[in-house]
Amino acid sequence: MRCAVAPFATASLLFLAACQQTADARETTVLAPVPAVAAQETGKRAVAIFAGGCFWGIEGVFSHVRGVTSAVSGYHGGSARTANYDSVSSGRTGHAEAVRVVYDPSKVTYGQLLRVFFSVAADPTTLNYQGPDHGPQYRTALVPLNGDQRRVARAYLTQLGKSGLWNGPIVTRLENYAKFYPAEKYHQDFMKANPRHPYIVRWDAPKVAALKARFPAIYTQRFQSN
Repeated sequence: MRCAVAPFATASLLFLAACQQTADARETTVLAPVPAVAAQETGKRAVAIFAGGCFWGIEGVFSHVRGVTSAVSGYHGGSARTANYDSVSSGRTGHAEAVRVVYDPSKVTYGQLLRVFFSVAADPTTLNYQGPDHGPQYRTALVPLNGDQRRVARAYLTQLGKSGLWNGPIVTRLENYAKFYPAEKYHQDFMKANPRHPYIVRWDAPKVAALKARFPAIYTQRFQSN
């Protein structure tokens, strides 16, 4: 399953490509615990990378988090040669669809971003798929960019595993940073540009609604465009 098609496809093709999920497919949200281990963050700018299925929804959620200044859809885990949508969609490049989040730690912390991610954006128990999208390119992964993030992320995954909030084991990976490749322009700010796209309506708008309901203190109505 591909979470998108080429930008010049007709409306009917967009609908068909994005809405082939089964009628009984469902995603649920939880309220993940507050991280027991806090990041030691200073300054006004930090960067984090999250992979959690189709990047449209992950970008859309983080674009509505107060303190986030940029959320860029892209690819992580493979080579520059295959860092394009057609290649990554094959599931054979090593890339994951991912989002590079730039944020102000004085307004939102890495721990809060982790909590949002696992509460409303991604299911940490589904191996190589999220919702209707299947393949290793849709794996859930945290990509720490420094030792502090790695310490916090590792502790949080352990904490989630002990929380009892999910029926299955936590399969989200900790991946070493290689290089992040921004996705094609038409993928950026996709939710804002295409609010009526069938995939957005069915799968991603509910994630933003859950963010607003569960985290009103850090939710912002304004979409932070890149």
